[in-house]
Amino acid sequence: MHFSWKQDSKTLLMVVIASVIIAVNINTFVQTGGLYPGGVTGLTLLIQRFGETFFGLHLPFALVNFALNLVPVYIGFRYIGKKFTMYSCMVIGLTALLIDIIPPHIVTEDTLLIAVFGGIINGIAVSLCLRSDTTAGGTDFIAIYLSQKKGIDAWNIILGFNIAQLAVAGLLFGWDKALYSIIFQYAATQVIQMMYTHFQKKTLFIVTSKAQEVCDIIYDKTHHGATILLGVGSFEHHRRSVVYSVVSADESKRVMRAVRAVDPGAFVNTFKTDELKGLFYQRPTE
Repeated sequence: MHFSWKQDSKTLLMVVIASVIIAVNINTFVQTGGLYPGGVTGLTLLIQRFGETFFGLHLPFALVNFALNLVPVYIGFRYIGKKFTMYSCMVIGLTALLIDIIPPHIVTEDTLLIAVFGGIINGIAVSLCLRSDTTAGGTDFIAIYLSQKKGIDAWNIILGFNIAQLAVAGLLFGWDKALYSIIFQYAATQVIQMMYTHFQKKTLFIVTSKAQEVCDIIYDKTHHGATILLGVGSFEHHRRSVVYSVVSADESKRVMRAVRAVDPGAFVNTFKTDELKGLFYQRPTE
């Protein structure tokens, strides 16, 4: 594992900020609304409420959450990255402890407002983790594993798993809270997809007179290759080169700025790539 004082200090700061946000969100919006935020956190709350309702047991959040995170943490160490998983364990531990320590506080009792704004806040906190090369744990590990190994944007798949979990909550404790929890999860998922685009991909078609320079820039900025296609303009019938490449969504704007610097007259078309088969460079996670 390689450590950089500047980068790791920033990551530690994000770990603390995200943990505080998640814990406060759980003890204000989620607990007040009786919602289930999905993932391992939601499963922990579901087990806690099951124990209290049917057996009169008060299970500490930290204890249950640590136990449920054992398998996801193993997946992180084994397949994603040791440094990434180490910081993620810090988020998991600090969040769980803060949830047990911070007293509950009621901001609003409107369940719809709780579902929408609680989900947005949760999505922001998780995105802060992901953008700092860490995660809030649980199903985030699985989503990242699927994104790296299968080359797909897995957050909607995780949303599907969470909805199945909420169906169990609905059967046990009533459908109103479960349905509001789906709104919470949907809001969180959309915020994550908007703020964290590392595993989303963009296809670039660049019409240029400096094809080789553009290809060199794409490789220099992203380590992705490109294909040069030959074309003819339909109006003036001049020969042009078309550079075709696929890059990560968070790299596309950087590439476009660099292309403009090399060829101000380049015509660039970008669009979202839903699925990709074949070799695609992913920056390794430490």
